[in-house]
Amino acid sequence: MSQFDVTVIGSGPGGYVAALRCAQLGFKTALIEKYSTLGGTCLNVGCIPSKALLDSSEHFENAKHNFANHGIIINEPQADLARMVARKNEVVDQTTKGINFLMDKNKVTVFEGLGSFESATQVKVTKNDGSSEILETKYAIVATGSKPSTLPFITIDKERIITSTEALNLKEIPKHLVVIGGGVIGLELGSVYLRLGSQVTVVEYMDKIIPTMDGALSKELTKVLKKQGMKFMLSTGVQSVERNGDSVKITAKDKKGEEVSVEGDYVLVSVGRKPYTEGLGLEKAGVELDERGRVKVNDHLQTNVANIYAIGDVVKGAMLAHKAEEEGVFVAETLAGQKPHINYNLIPGVVYTWPEVAGVGKTEEQLKEEGAAYKVGSFPMRALGRSRASGDVDGLIKILADEKTDEVLGVHMIGARAADLIAEAVTAMEFRASAEDISRMSHAHPTYAEAIKEAALDATGKRAIHM
Repeated sequence: MSQFDVTVIGSGPGGYVAALRCAQLGFKTALIEKYSTLGGTCLNVGCIPSKALLDSSEHFENAKHNFANHGIIINEPQADLARMVARKNEVVDQTTKGINFLMDKNKVTVFEGLGSFESATQVKVTKNDGSSEILETKYAIVATGSKPSTLPFITIDKERIITSTEALNLKEIPKHLVVIGGGVIGLELGSVYLRLGSQVTVVEYMDKIIPTMDGALSKELTKVLKKQGMKFMLSTGVQSVERNGDSVKITAKDKKGEEVSVEGDYVLVSVGRKPYTEGLGLEKAGVELDERGRVKVNDHLQTNVANIYAIGDVVKGAMLAHKAEEEGVFVAETLAGQKPHINYNLIPGVVYTWPEVAGVGKTEEQLKEEGAAYKVGSFPMRALGRSRASGDVDGLIKILADEKTDEVLGVHMIGARAADLIAEAVTAMEFRASAEDISRMSHAHPTYAEAIKEAALDATGKRAIHM
């Protein structure tokens, strides 16, 4: 029987990072993954492949619609979806092999098979050939992630009625892609096929898209995506999804309670994700789940069984790769007797449409609900020299600051490179910067980041220079 200090079940961003950090800290570490490649959903069928297709489709969009504005004249470009998917697969392959290299480098023992608890200190690895072995472990970290959710009356056939996993490997560009759910995943994959020539209709139960983000971002993104050609059916609850050959019909009720319908050749069901705990044998170890099927943990990410921890999508909180990574490091360092911290208020959220959308901290809706006294500063990307130079003039930066102390409470942005720009806001807020602090820092010119400074100036007394 093999013995380890720490056994990690699941090799997604949370799991593999936890394993690496444990190994760095001197623990004899095992990592169990049921699939043949490491990296979990994020690297294989999530973050990385979707961004690869988003970038490919964005290049096509620019070639078709924007090159001429820059004085670049080419023949009518053609979209080769098969080559885009092949490139996506190459990116995934390179990235997952990079994780294998890191495991070898840090002497983490990798087991391929299904990990399940036999007891609180014994984990069984069941391999694809049916054989198994038991690992004796002092600590265990559950990092099994999540899988796409669906609605009770929808049958995912993986052909015409699909999830994000199948949407990453389509053999043809849909004529009409209907997306059920106006959240991050649906909008990103909807954007991919919109750019490639599909008609895209988003059906959303709430009255706005990206409903958990600041309302200003939802409003602006809706406007921009409509301009790009995406259609929206908001405040619309899906009642049924029926396939007839190569056609799929969605029947729904609008906010007036009236029946509406839409037909497409593909339907992407993107209504969130649910924690993956099937087959883990948590009951054998005595680990408790909450009412939503998530593993119960305390503030130290420790389950009710003292030597077992859980991280990432399988526990409460935002289902984000970088949140899982932070939690993986947190648990490893906790086991080593260190005093790590995670500020969950400062885990940024990003939508990789174009323009990109990002936010961190409190939204204006949350501050209003809390009755907080705050002030708002904003700056339109259209007023920025760098935006005009690149042609990326859609979007804005919005900063929320405490009315009395001027401490930044939230930063929300939509615009070119917002996914990268949000790191400045996270850094500032980690050090509890004021809007004035940001406004007095030199920002290189011309850059997109200058819009953050301008928004901070606006928040400190409507002092924006270029607006």
